[in-house]
Amino acid sequence: MSARAALPAAVAVLGAGSWGTTFAKVVADAHPELEVRLWARRAEVAEEINTRHLNSKYLKDIELPENLGSSADVAKVLAGADLVVLAVPAQTLRPQLAEWKPLLGDTAVVVSLMKGLERGTDERMSQIIKAELGLPDERVAVISGPNLAMEIARKEPTASVVACTDLEAAQWIANTCTASYFRPYTNTDVTGVEIGGIVKNVIALCVGICDGKHMGDNTKASVITRGLAETTRLTLALGGELETMAGLAGLGDLVATCSSPLSRNRTAGRLLAEGLSLEEVNQRMTQTAEGIKSGRAVLDLANSLGVEMPITESVVAVLEGEISVDDLAPRLLTRELKSEGEQDQ
Repeated sequence: MSARAALPAAVAVLGAGSWGTTFAKVVADAHPELEVRLWARRAEVAEEINTRHLNSKYLKDIELPENLGSSADVAKVLAGADLVVLAVPAQTLRPQLAEWKPLLGDTAVVVSLMKGLERGTDERMSQIIKAELGLPDERVAVISGPNLAMEIARKEPTASVVACTDLEAAQWIANTCTASYFRPYTNTDVTGVEIGGIVKNVIALCVGICDGKHMGDNTKASVITRGLAETTRLTLALGGELETMAGLAGLGDLVATCSSPLSRNRTAGRLLAEGLSLEEVNQRMTQTAEGIKSGRAVLDLANSLGVEMPITESVVAVLEGEISVDDLAPRLLTRELKSEGEQDQ
C-alpha cells in the first residue's frame, strides 16, 4: 500500500440505495476534487442523480455533490477506479461479482458496505469477494458501524470502522472517506467487524417485535444486552476479537440499529408484530432488511460451531413460521436459569 497515492484516482460505488448513495456522498463531500461514480441498477435513478443531484427515492430532498456522478453502465463506473465500494443486497452479491470481475482494475481495493451472510454457504461478504474476485486479503476491506444512512446524509456526525488485515490499506480507505461529519477508525479484525454488523440486524428484528407488541424499555434493553453476548460468542468462535464487540462495529452498531426508527430491521420486526405477514413486510419495505435474509444463515453458522444463540434461534423460528410473535418473549424467558457471565454452550 505504501506505493499508492494519498487518494484514489477515482472511486466507484456499486449500489444506489440509501447507504451506497450516502457513502458516495461522504467521499464526494470529503474530497471535492475527487471523481466519485455511483452505479445505479435503474437508469432513471442515475439520470436524477446527474441532472437534479438527488436520489429522491432513498434520500428524499438531500442534495448530492456535483462531483458525484451516476450511470447504469457498470463498465463506465468501474473504469479506472482503484477503490471499489460494494453496497448491493447480500444475497445478490455472488452472481454480480462474476459479471463485474473482468471490469475490475488490477490493483483495485474492494470495500464491502454490506451486512449479511449468504444463505446456503453462511459466508461473510468479504469471503465471497475474495473467492469470486481472486483477491488477496490486503485488497479486501469492510466498513461497518452505527451508520444510519439518512442521518449521515443529513451530515449528522457519526463514526465508523474501516477493517482490513492490511492496516495501511485501512488507513488509505479511511483517509478517502474522512469528512467533517464522518469519522472512520481503523481495525484489522475483519471477522469481528463483519459479524457485529450482521448479527445486530437479527437482534434488531427482535427489538422491533418487542416494540410492536408495546413492550417496555426494560425488555428491549435486555434483548440488546443479551444480543451483544450472542454476537460476541459467535465472533470469538470465528476468531474475531473481544475488543471489537465493545467498539463502534459491535455495541455501537447494535445500539443504533435497535434504537432508531430509521432502522430497516427494527421496522420490519415491528411490522411483523403488528400482524403483517413476512411477504407483506417485504412488500412494505423499500429496501432489504438484511436480518430477514441472513437470520437462517447466522443460526446455521452458530450451530455448526456449537455456539448457542437463543435470541437468533427464536427470531428465525418466527420468520420461518414455527412460532408466532406472541410466543417469542415466553420462549426466551423460559430458558434455564444461569449466571449472567456463564457461556451458553
